[in-house]
Amino acid sequence: MLRHFSSLRRLVYRYLFDQATRSGRCIEAFCGILALLSVVVIFIESSIGSDSNLTLDEWYLFIGVELFFTLMFTLEYILRVLSWPKPARYIFSFWGVIDLATTIPLYVLWLWPEFSVHYYFAWRSMRAIRVLRILKLLRYMPALQSLKRSIMNASHQLILFFSFIMVLMIASGAIMFGIEGKANGFTSLGASVYWAIVTVTTVGYGDIVPHTAFGRFLASLLILVGYSVIAIPTGILTAQMSQDLQRKERLRTCSRCHQQDHESDAHYCKTCGEHLPQTEQK
Repeated sequence: MLRHFSSLRRLVYRYLFDQATRSGRCIEAFCGILALLSVVVIFIESSIGSDSNLTLDEWYLFIGVELFFTLMFTLEYILRVLSWPKPARYIFSFWGVIDLATTIPLYVLWLWPEFSVHYYFAWRSMRAIRVLRILKLLRYMPALQSLKRSIMNASHQLILFFSFIMVLMIASGAIMFGIEGKANGFTSLGASVYWAIVTVTTVGYGDIVPHTAFGRFLASLLILVGYSVIAIPTGILTAQMSQDLQRKERLRTCSRCHQQDHESDAHYCKTCGEHLPQTEQK
C-alpha cells in the first residue's frame, strides 16, 4: 500500500513540478492559464459592480465560477503539498505562500462576510502572480537564456549605475527641499525625492512643481539626466547581448574551413562536412 502511494506521489510530483517533461510543462501552462482566466473574470465582475448591483442570476453565475476556480486551486495546492518531498518546506516557500494566499479568498469571505468587497477583488486579482510560473518554462528558450546571461554579466555595471542614480535622487531632492521649501509643495525630504524620481523618469505628474528660477534650472538638468536612465542600461545590455551572440557564432565556427553562420541544429559544416561543436544546452 505504501509502495503504491509512493509511486503515485512521484507521478504527481513529475506532473506538477518536473518541467523538463512535456506533461509537466503542459500542466504548468494549464495552471497559469487557469489563473489568468480567473483574473479576467474578476475584472469583468468588478466592472459590473459590487454584489448589491448584480442581479440574482449574475450573482449565482459569478459565485459558481469563483467556486470552480477555488476548488481547482485548492486541489492543485493539496496535490503540490502532498507530492513535495518535504511538504513543510514547500508550504513556507515563496510559491507555496503565493499558492495558498490566492486559493483562500472565497473561504475568507465565507468565514468573515463583513470582509470588504474591494479588498476581496484586490486579493483575488493577486492570482495574476501565479501566471509567473509560466515564465519558468521559458528557461528552455535559448533567447531567454541569452538575455539572462547578459543581465548576469552586466549586473555589476547595472548595480553601480542605479546606485549612482539613487544617490543623485536623494541629493537632488534635498537641494530642492532647501530651495523651494514647504511653501511651494516640497513639504518633506520624502516628497522632494519623490519629485526628483518623477522628474528623472520624465513622467511629470505635475502635482509638485518648482516655482523659483534655480529650482526650474535644476528640474531641467534632471529631465536631461532622465534620458540617460533609459539609454545607459539599454546600452549596457545591448553590448552584453552582442558579445554573447558573437561568442555563440565563434562556437559554431568550423574548425577546418572556419565557415560561420551555421544553423543552430546543424551537426556538420555546410562547406566541408567537418563535425561542428554543439551548442550549449541548459
